[in-house]
Amino acid sequence: MHAYWLSIVPFIVVIPIAIITKQVLPALALGLVVGSYLYSPHWIGGIQAAVNFVITALVEKSNIEIILFLYIFTGLVGMMKQTGGIKGFVKWSAEHVKTKKQALFLIWISILGTFSSPSFRMVTIGPIMRALIDKVNISAKELGYVIETTGTPIIALIPVATAFVGYMTSIINVSLKNNHITGDPYLLFIHSIPYNFFSFSIILLGIYFGFFHHDRKKVKHTAIPENEVQAKAKGWEDCHPVVAKELPAKSINLLVPLILVIVLTLLLTYISGVKHGGSGFQTFIKADVLNAMLVALIISTFLAFFFYLIQRFRLTDLMNAFFEGANNLMTVVALLSIVWGLSLVTNKLGFATFVTRHVSWIPPAFTPPVLFILGAMISYFIGSSWGTWGILMPLGVAMAHTSGASLPVIVGAVFASGAFGTFSSPLSDDTNTMAGVLDLEAVSYAHYKLKSGLIAAGVSAIGYLLVSFIH
Repeated sequence: MHAYWLSIVPFIVVIPIAIITKQVLPALALGLVVGSYLYSPHWIGGIQAAVNFVITALVEKSNIEIILFLYIFTGLVGMMKQTGGIKGFVKWSAEHVKTKKQALFLIWISILGTFSSPSFRMVTIGPIMRALIDKVNISAKELGYVIETTGTPIIALIPVATAFVGYMTSIINVSLKNNHITGDPYLLFIHSIPYNFFSFSIILLGIYFGFFHHDRKKVKHTAIPENEVQAKAKGWEDCHPVVAKELPAKSINLLVPLILVIVLTLLLTYISGVKHGGSGFQTFIKADVLNAMLVALIISTFLAFFFYLIQRFRLTDLMNAFFEGANNLMTVVALLSIVWGLSLVTNKLGFATFVTRHVSWIPPAFTPPVLFILGAMISYFIGSSWGTWGILMPLGVAMAHTSGASLPVIVGAVFASGAFGTFSSPLSDDTNTMAGVLDLEAVSYAHYKLKSGLIAAGVSAIGYLLVSFIH
């Protein structure tokens, strides 16, 4: 009898290694290699198999589109920085916001222009808020908290024009294929959005703590050498590289490209949906959204180049800024490639069959809350929502397929579990980016956020249990 249990060995390797080392990429890479040697047990066969699995994943059309979208988008953000678009927005906002309510309102309204990715949002709105700490009656930790509750939790719910939607759709697609389930991954993502209970819970808590509650608990300021520049900077200028003194301040260079990307994405998505026979809201469901987003982004990037050249920015500087920004994403490209490869090798080892044979005893009603709690623990210890989603989504879809649990609820629970770690973990990029911009000590700041994170997680777990009984 085939040893299907071998298919879980890569996950048994990945999870503890990621937790112990606090590094997702090496853990996933080791899991891929281990799985590949189990599939091809020869001294060089395992490495060859690992390479082949990654290449097979990379040549798939949707995966290439995701990588291109992320690479080009971060390159465009690099040009926005170089041409002073981000700095201009920061300067204008810092000069016009006078009160705490105005500051909080700006944080929320700025979602309209910075929803594309959490890191982009933080480096845009964070320096503005840093300049206002001494100007309005609000603390750095409260500002960071509100910014983060309007970051990943909201962006994970937006189905178009974000750096998340391509990746989220991709791992759903891979998981469906591994379990031989026919379905539209993007449509499943849309249906899962109402079940991302953690995002909704933490957003509501963010509104309460931001506007109606004042916490006087102290959060330590950083003494880490790499943050000394930020700590010594006065006001908003030079507190982050995107607002360096040598850069111009032209907010139009941020707004025009962003508006182009959003408008063209919606337009091309609609056109694609019409071509595929959609009408009304079904137009956006039937569309090839990822392709529309990529084409819209490419057109917007070309137009942005011309827009900046007209302002007499040097082409060489623009190209350098584009590739410097885009190349910062190579770690994410590597992460995606290994996640896709790992998913393929575990599928070849019979992961879906193993789950079918060994977890059918779990009541369907308990599958979503158990997955959420497991994912929340993993994401807290590794500090990565994307890493958690890549590890847990294949397991979640397989368990849903076996137990009969609702697939949208399961997918929503997996995405919610990753959002918990990104918000609450002292290891997450969001926590450390926000702490760096606002001159806070990351561990102390993360501890400050943990209470509300646990409240939202508790509400979410109960919600999954109740919804599962209803389904």
